[in-house]
Amino acid sequence: MFSKITQFFQGGDPGKPAPEAVLEALRSLVDPNTGKDYVSQKSVKNVRCDKGVVSLDIVLPYPAASQFEMVAADVARHLGMLEGVASANVTVRSEIVTHAAQRGVPLLPGVKNIIAVASGKGGVGKSTTAVNLALALAAEGARVGVLDADIYGPSQPLMLGLQGQRPETVEGKKLKPVVNHGLQTMSIGYLVDTDQAMVWRGPMVSQALQQLLNDTLWDNLDYLVIDMPPGTGDIQLTLAQKVPVTGAVIVTTPQDIALLDARKGVTMFQKVGVPILGLVENMAIHICSNCGHAEHIFGEGGAARMAADFGVEVLGSLPLDIHIRTAVDEGRPTVVADPGGQVTALYKAIARKVAVKVGEKAQDFSSKFPKIVIQNT
Repeated sequence: MFSKITQFFQGGDPGKPAPEAVLEALRSLVDPNTGKDYVSQKSVKNVRCDKGVVSLDIVLPYPAASQFEMVAADVARHLGMLEGVASANVTVRSEIVTHAAQRGVPLLPGVKNIIAVASGKGGVGKSTTAVNLALALAAEGARVGVLDADIYGPSQPLMLGLQGQRPETVEGKKLKPVVNHGLQTMSIGYLVDTDQAMVWRGPMVSQALQQLLNDTLWDNLDYLVIDMPPGTGDIQLTLAQKVPVTGAVIVTTPQDIALLDARKGVTMFQKVGVPILGLVENMAIHICSNCGHAEHIFGEGGAARMAADFGVEVLGSLPLDIHIRTAVDEGRPTVVADPGGQVTALYKAIARKVAVKVGEKAQDFSSKFPKIVIQNT
C-alpha cells in the first residue's frame, strides 16, 4: 500500500458540496488504465466535505505509483469545477487484494496472486519478459517475487545478477528467497552448480518445482511471477493444475511458427481453468541502431490475429533491441538499467495492464473465514 497527496485550489466562495454531489461528479471521470469511472470501480473512498474543502481517497486495485500524481491532479481538477468547491485534497494509493485461482487449488502462504508467464516454445524471450514484468510491477509499488520454474535451464540467477548465491535455510526445511533489485526470487539455479545438467524425468521435475514453490518463505507478496519452462508437456500441465495461478501471460513473437506453439499454450491454460490475461508480442520490430530503419523481421500483426481468434488482448509489443539482451546478460534487466527509457515505459504499461486484468478477477475471501475444527470430546 502506498499513497501520494495532491492539493488543487479553485477560486470562488466556499460552499457546502454534499458527498453525493462529489460522487456524481466523479462518475464522469474515467480511469485511463481500466476504462471505467472511479465510482463504478469502487475506487472512491472516505469522501468528506467541510466548508468548501473536499477530501477523499482514490484506492486503485492495481499498482501504479508512477501515475499517482496524474490521477490525483485529474480528480482534483475535476472536482474544482463543482459548485461550492474551494479546494480538493486527493490521496491516491493502491491496495492489492487476493484473487481466486483454479477451483480446488489452495492458495500459497505469503502470496496474494500468482502470474504465470509462459510460451509454447523456447527462444521467444519469455524469461526476459518475465523478469522485466516483475521489475515493472515492483517499480509501480507492488511487492513482487519471481519463481524460476525452468529446472533444465534456469536463467533468472544470471538475469538478476545472482549467480553463485545460495538461499538461507530456516530449520533445515524452508528457504528464504534471494533478494535483488527489490524482487524476492527462487530458482533451482541457486541450489546446483552452473554446469550441472539436471537429468531428471518429468515427475522428479514437477516435485522439485512444487518444493521450490511451497518451501520458500515468500514474504507478503502482491504478485509472484512464475517464469514457466517452454512447452506444454507434463511438467507444464502439472504446474497449471497444482499451482494456484491467478492468470497467465503468453509470450510470443510474430512469426507463424511461434504463434503455432503459443496457441497450444493458450489452450493448455484454458483446459485447466487458468484465465489468460493476454499476449505479449516480443521482438515485434527492429530499429537499426545505425540508420534508424524499422523492419518487422519476424512478420507483423501475428499476435493481434491470434488474440482475435481467442478473444484475448495484446498487452503490448516489444522491440528487438540489443540493449534488452545486454542488460539481462549483465544482471541488470532493462527496467533497472534504464528506468526512464522508452522500453521500460513499454514494460510498465504492460505490467499495469496485467495488474488491471488481475484486479478484475473475482476476489478470494478464504483467508477471512475462520477455520472450523471438529473434535471428539
